[in-house]
Amino acid sequence: MVLTLGIYYITPWIRWDRGPALPDQAVLVDIAGRRFFFFMIEIWPHEFYFVAGLLIMAGLGLFLFTSAMGRVWCGYACPQTVWTDLFILVERWIEGDRNARIRLQRSRWTGEKIRKRALKWTVWLGIGLATGGAWIFYFTDAPGLLRDLFALEAHPVAWVTMLILTLTTFVFGGFMREQICIYACPWPRIQAAMMDEETITIAYRDWRGEPRGKAGAEGTGDCIDCKACVNVCPMGIDIRDGQQLACITCGLCIDACDDIMGKIGKPRGLIDYLALTDETREREGKAPIPAWRHVLRPRTLLYTALWAGVGIALVVALFLRSDIDVSVTPVRNPTYVTLSDGTIRNTYDIRLRNMEGEPRRFTFSVGEPGYGLAIEGADLPEVEVPANETAHIRLYLSAAAGSALARATRSDLTLWIEGAATTAGPAGGSRVSKDTVFNGKGG
Repeated sequence: MVLTLGIYYITPWIRWDRGPALPDQAVLVDIAGRRFFFFMIEIWPHEFYFVAGLLIMAGLGLFLFTSAMGRVWCGYACPQTVWTDLFILVERWIEGDRNARIRLQRSRWTGEKIRKRALKWTVWLGIGLATGGAWIFYFTDAPGLLRDLFALEAHPVAWVTMLILTLTTFVFGGFMREQICIYACPWPRIQAAMMDEETITIAYRDWRGEPRGKAGAEGTGDCIDCKACVNVCPMGIDIRDGQQLACITCGLCIDACDDIMGKIGKPRGLIDYLALTDETREREGKAPIPAWRHVLRPRTLLYTALWAGVGIALVVALFLRSDIDVSVTPVRNPTYVTLSDGTIRNTYDIRLRNMEGEPRRFTFSVGEPGYGLAIEGADLPEVEVPANETAHIRLYLSAAAGSALARATRSDLTLWIEGAATTAGPAGGSRVSKDTVFNGKGG
């Protein structure tokens, strides 16, 4: 809980120097600027495949961990679980242990009950407010937004987002809790397809614990039916009834049972992490299979290979991507014009994005001979684009009257764009090309 909440609350406040023209927030989803910053990485809208790749990796990671160890994501890292644990911790601090809370719940509304409930709900609302506040800090400069919030000058979208997240966190973590996992979350239904008889999950050794009875009673098993495992379960299930859809593999029942077994002098592990194959072997008196053999099997190795493959592909694409983004669109109406001297001219709309943190000059050229190139409003075939901006350029290509290019119906060509070197970019500059066509008179 400390680790996951620490990452969530602290990350927007980490600074990262990108120069004067870029934000200095390490992790920022800049919707206004249509960019995503993650430390030294900058993702533009046309590079959404990086985000898609990360989502694929997240899905494969869930498949991998579920196949190997059950719903460990749900039990240890799911936001609903983490915030519910925090709310329960606050509840325990204010209202006492489980028995005290049950007595308080059943008691009449006295001054003491009102005081405790009011204090608990106030702290819960504070947690919800911090949750919503931390979320919106990921989408704009965190210190600046914090000042605007205290000055009551923040954008209405920020206030509405904070209100929605505050109320949902308060209701989901404080009151609905396991109902969200059981009825609203689709993952418990999907996880069944990810698990098999080799998956390590939580199970009750009924061959050792049954029949239940008082400690030391003749003919009974190790389970004394104290219900400690049921009382600590955040999902309200009895693991002794067997594996169930609602179990989130949090392990609290294991800790509670081990504590009781220690007190009555019985071996720990009555409730433990087990695979179905372990149950069969233990019933037959055989030694359990080592945990690493459950984890390292063809299914999990395949998920690991796929997960690693996507990650490697993203890293390679990240290092090979160009710092120039350009699109070339021939103007179709008309496809060409004939000038007074018979020259055939085509017009192209160019969108050129400078992805560096400094202004940059770009030079245009054609890979094939025989073309004249001009840029509207410029004496030379070059333009300067401000840092992190997109320029809209009108470019003209012409072919002399009577030339093969002018007589041909259609000619393929390659347009080259070369960017000058910057202090932030590659030492020798960069160069990209776009294939397009030149339309002649034909015939």
